[in-house]
Amino acid sequence: MKKLYIKQKVFSIGEKFTVMDEQQNPRYYVEGSFMQIPKHFKILDEQRQPVAEITKKIFSLLPKFFVEVHGQEAIVLSKQLTLFKAKYSIDAAGIDVDGNWWDMDFVVNRHGQRIAEIHKKWISWGDTYEVVIYEEDMDDLIISLVIAIDRVKADDNAASSASS
Repeated sequence: MKKLYIKQKVFSIGEKFTVMDEQQNPRYYVEGSFMQIPKHFKILDEQRQPVAEITKKIFSLLPKFFVEVHGQEAIVLSKQLTLFKAKYSIDAAGIDVDGNWWDMDFVVNRHGQRIAEIHKKWISWGDTYEVVIYEEDMDDLIISLVIAIDRVKADDNAASSASS
């Protein structure tokens, strides 16, 4: 079991996150594109080598995000057509998410087996998520999934405030 903490940098150009372990050592770095289309995020390991990329599809009726881990498409997050509340689906081979992922309190299962838990820390400067990973070979995928969900939420919030 491993605990990681995703902390968003509040004042930065572009969107940046650092993923730390329990001893506050950086394990991953997340760097968002600044003023680029399509919007994308790179996830880098502690040696700053790329491990994953999140890209928003630009020509789509509803928002759709693609997550590649080690050059392979691993996850697709898609907004569903609904009348009142935003609803998204997660498509990943053998992976399902249970709980309230919109509020960042959920578990990730692979073939029915729990592989991670994610909890948002509510009293923090910038968004902070605690990620507990039970299968350490899934680190890259889990971190990518959490960042992708966070980016989908940020994109949806920005669209909502722009239409108000």
